Amino acid sequence: MTPPATTRKRRVRAGHITPGRHIVQFSGGIGSFGAAVRVAERYGTDRLTLLIADTGIEDQDLWRFAEDTGRLLDVPLTRVRDGRTPWEVFHDKKFLGNDRLAPCSQVLKQIPCRRWMETHADPADTLVYIGIEDTPRDRARIPAIARNWAPWQTRFPLCGRREETLTKDQLLNEARALGVEPPRLYGLGFKHNNCAGMCVRAGQRQWLHLLDVMPERYAEAEAEEEGLRSRLGNVSILRDRRGGTTRPLPLRELRARARAEGGRRRAS
Repeated sequence: MTPPATTRKRRVRAGHITPGRHIVQFSGGIGSFGAAVRVAERYGTDRLTLLIADTGIEDQDLWRFAEDTGRLLDVPLTRVRDGRTPWEVFHDKKFLGNDRLAPCSQVLKQIPCRRWMETHADPADTLVYIGIEDTPRDRARIPAIARNWAPWQTRFPLCGRREETLTKDQLLNEARALGVEPPRLYGLGFKHNNCAGMCVRAGQRQWLHLLDVMPERYAEAEAEEEGLRSRLGNVSILRDRRGGTTRPLPLRELRARARAEGGRRRAS
């Protein structure tokens, strides 16, 4: 059971401070929140940094959540930014990101964070924390993540002994118990709190959900994709694998298909 918020706040602020620097790669998701709380409880907040990259298209409530987390821990956000949006990166790279390869993540998150760390964080005196959740899929990512952050050493506070594993719902409830309202995208049915629901790594199910709950954002992404298609040809974020073949599936086509299928269901 999660301790009351007042108890957890005392633990966060009274944690034992050890030499060295502790940097949480704070994405604005509930996993990085859970990681930050655990690092603060264990090491205190005197040498704690919440390092967050601004992609230029995040949901505004992500920043409310991030600021609330900073206030809870009494640690100001350290915000880095490339200056471009994912769509601008795709134009510059002449490549439309998708669920297999998304250069926006490297350009807008990894590179700005790494540049900041090269200036401010000595690898010999710094630990880097990533808030991936303790699922088989995420645990399989740990070796690659560790290699990408070398020479800094990485830690994964949510991936530990199985009896300590927390579900996403438990992490969301933990935030509430600490007085921090989770990001609204979770309440709207999204699994992640990144790119305002328009992540190119998402599959058809999330895009259809975005169309349903935030059609204006779907329309924005559709227009951006169409602009890239006019430059790059028959490219798309998604793929259609119906009929045993794989072909591009533009968001425009997915929207038309969803409307047609919805109309048939209403007529039946």
